[in-house]
Amino acid sequence: MPSIDLTGKVAVVTGSGRGLGLAYAHALAAVGARVVVNDVDEAVAEQAVKSISAAGGKAVAEVVPVGTTEAADRLVARAVREFGRLDVLVTNAGILRDKVLWKMTDEDFDAVITTHLKGTFTCARAAAVRMREQGEGGSLILVGSPAGQRGNFGQTNYAAAKAGIAAMARTWSMELGRAGITVNAIVPVAATAMTETIPAFAPYVEAMRNGEPLPDFLRKGEGFGTPEDCAALVPFLASDAARGVTGQAIGIGGDKVALWSHPQEVRAAYADGGWTPDTLADAWATSVGAEPQTVGIPAPKLPEA
Repeated sequence: MPSIDLTGKVAVVTGSGRGLGLAYAHALAAVGARVVVNDVDEAVAEQAVKSISAAGGKAVAEVVPVGTTEAADRLVARAVREFGRLDVLVTNAGILRDKVLWKMTDEDFDAVITTHLKGTFTCARAAAVRMREQGEGGSLILVGSPAGQRGNFGQTNYAAAKAGIAAMARTWSMELGRAGITVNAIVPVAATAMTETIPAFAPYVEAMRNGEPLPDFLRKGEGFGTPEDCAALVPFLASDAARGVTGQAIGIGGDKVALWSHPQEVRAAYADGGWTPDTLADAWATSVGAEPQTVGIPAPKLPEA
C-alpha cells in the first residue's frame, strides 16, 4: 500500500489551537499538508503553529471565532493568500453550554448552534465554492459526536448541532460528488476538556496524565483514548486512498475505528386503508413498538473490582 502523502495540499482546521483540532492539524502537517490553524485565542493559535513548525510542518494562524460568513471567508482567503489553494477543510471548532432543557437559555442554545452547526455550514460553503472553482476536488471533514448519534442528557444544543452535522455530511456528499469533493462526518472519542469531566472516565484520564497507559477496556471496549489516537482518520479521509469514501459517519478513538449506521426503518406494520389512533394502540406493542430503540450514550462498562 502506498503511504499517505498530502504534499502540495492545503488544509484549514477550525478550532485547532488545542485538543482534537491540534491533533488533526499535526497529523495533516506530518504527511505534507500546509495548514491554517484557527482559534479564538491568539496566543494558543500561535503556539499551535510553533509546535507544528517545530515538528517539521508548515502552518499559519488565523484568529477568528467561526460561525459567521465573514469568518469562513477569512479562513478560506488566508489559505489561498498564504498557500495558493484549499484542498481540505476540517470543521472542529466547538463550545459547550450544557444544561437540561428547562434550564437552557436562548443564549446557551444559540451560542452552541452558531459555533457548531452554523460554523460548519458557513465554513463548508466557503470551502466548497473555492474547491469547485479550482476544479480538482477536495475533502470536507465534519466533526460530529456520539451525542449527535444517540443524544446525551443535558446537551440539547450540542446533540442537535452534531446530529445536524451528520445530516449535512450526507446531503453535501450528494451535492458535491460531481465536483470530486468528498464529505464525511467523523465521530471522535478522546480525553479532552469536553470529556474529562465524565465521572467514569475522570480517574483514568488523571492516571494517563501521570504517565499511565489507558487500560484495554477503555481503548478497545469503549474506543476511548487520546486526541492523537483520533487524528489518523483525518489525513486518510483527505487522501487519494479515500476518494471513494463519502457520505459516511466514521467513529474513532483509542484502538477502535467504526462505521456508524445512518438512521433507517427497523420495523414496519401495515393496515389496509390506513391507521387510526385505536388500531395503532392495539398493534403498537406487538408490531413496530415491540423493540423500541435505545437512547443516550451507553455508560462505560467498567471492570469489576
